[in-house]
Amino acid sequence: MLVVNNLGLRFGKRILFEDVNLKFENGNCYGIIGANGAGKSTFLKILSGEIESTSGSITIGKNERISVLKQNHNEYNDYSVIETVIMGNQKLYNIMKEKEAIYMKEDFTDEDGIKAGELENEFALMNGWNAESDAAILLKGLGIDNELHEKYMKDLKDSLKVKVLLAQALFGEPDILLLDEPTNGLDIEAKIWLEEFLINFENTVLVVSHDRHFLNKVCTHMVDIDFEKITLFVGNYDFWYESSQLLLKQMKESNKKKEDKIKELQDFIRRFSANASKSKQATSRKKLLEKIELDEIKPSNRKYPYINFELDRPLGKEVITLSMINKEIDGKQIIKNVGFVVDNTDRIAFVGTNEIAKTTLFKIIVGELEPDSGKVKLGTTVSLSYFPKNHDEYFKGDTNLVEWLREYSYDKDDAFVRGFLGRMLFSGEEALKKVNVLSGGEKVRCMLAKLMLNKGNVLILDEPTNHLDIESITSLNNGMKNYKGAILFASHDHELISTIANRIIEFKPDGSIIDKRMSYDEYLEWKSKK
Repeated sequence: MLVVNNLGLRFGKRILFEDVNLKFENGNCYGIIGANGAGKSTFLKILSGEIESTSGSITIGKNERISVLKQNHNEYNDYSVIETVIMGNQKLYNIMKEKEAIYMKEDFTDEDGIKAGELENEFALMNGWNAESDAAILLKGLGIDNELHEKYMKDLKDSLKVKVLLAQALFGEPDILLLDEPTNGLDIEAKIWLEEFLINFENTVLVVSHDRHFLNKVCTHMVDIDFEKITLFVGNYDFWYESSQLLLKQMKESNKKKEDKIKELQDFIRRFSANASKSKQATSRKKLLEKIELDEIKPSNRKYPYINFELDRPLGKEVITLSMINKEIDGKQIIKNVGFVVDNTDRIAFVGTNEIAKTTLFKIIVGELEPDSGKVKLGTTVSLSYFPKNHDEYFKGDTNLVEWLREYSYDKDDAFVRGFLGRMLFSGEEALKKVNVLSGGEKVRCMLAKLMLNKGNVLILDEPTNHLDIESITSLNNGMKNYKGAILFASHDHELISTIANRIIEFKPDGSIIDKRMSYDEYLEWKSKK
């Protein structure tokens, strides 16, 4: 159990949250949500003891162990994979190393024997003899093959290091598990495994994530950081969204009724306060007026950009035809004999662990790369709007946002460009930011604005949700739903894929594809039965 008492955090005059009183109990998974900068990761760091709060206290049960998902991928470079996972239970790991050191002694004494016996007993009580096999089970579930378990962490790709650190956090049945964006960098198989692990986990979990499907699947409660406070909701993300919107609507409607009543009372008082026969009634209305208090509705930290993709012209029947595309990069076959036809109603999600194949194919379709063999044919009505996975080259200059977007706008008027930036959450002085100092999420919003102004009738989006907060992802999701053209996109966001795609193309490791005209959930079910 984890208890938060009168917790508060300020940075100078800015209040992140205050007077927080919450109890986190075993068997529950708490999803922590809030806008970028609201304090989600900071809240986890306070709970883990990494940073101190301005006020209040944190209490955990006696002898309970907190486990935290580490964010520094290079922290364990000099350790083996299996050893890194076991270090998730630091006490157990220390006992293992102390035992090893005693047994390595050349002058083994009686005292050493007594100490070794004590350590062996404690080691057995902590289920230490199963430590390596337990660690191996976690690694296998996350897709780390056995032959990698004895390798050093420094020899692994970052995508694999992420999984090892996640296994480390999950190791040894911690009493309290704190996970900050655990699905980042995970493939779909690893995500599904993690979902099942957390659903069956019997202790306390607190998780920060922008993955709506993940939050819906694993969370029993939502912890919302907004309005300078932290509020606990029972239910998953969708339930929180509906209930929070309903609560806000009820508060606004209540205030509207109160404002109407205030106006009615003020009108009566103004009309009859000088009338002797009505003066008592006017005085009574004054007393009633003084008792009416409006609910305080603080401004939310959440901001939803307005994303709406329009078409410059309707899309004809012939869209894109790919014939036997092959491509090698640095001597390695990336795309192998890929051919398919895109229809004007297609919304194709490209999935699978072969990331470079997806990006390479998109570049070939838009003409940035030439295939080694094969052809790409675009229909005569087709106009492409492309969102590249790596878009840093667009933001190298020191121009401001107004000047940057004007370059891509069909309407060069300052008011139009600024208005468009405002829709994408760059208003006032924000619109004059230099493009080379933008955050990852801000760059993505700029690129989406560029796409909207382009008005293409075929969208090609390569990982568009990277760096976006959950509010921007929701807006993008809605924009893609309402779009009337064809869509080809790659994403790891389950909710986005399942609500947009009507066709799935998976790139296999050898560069060939599986092409199925079905929804994402149907595809996953089909794959599970193979």
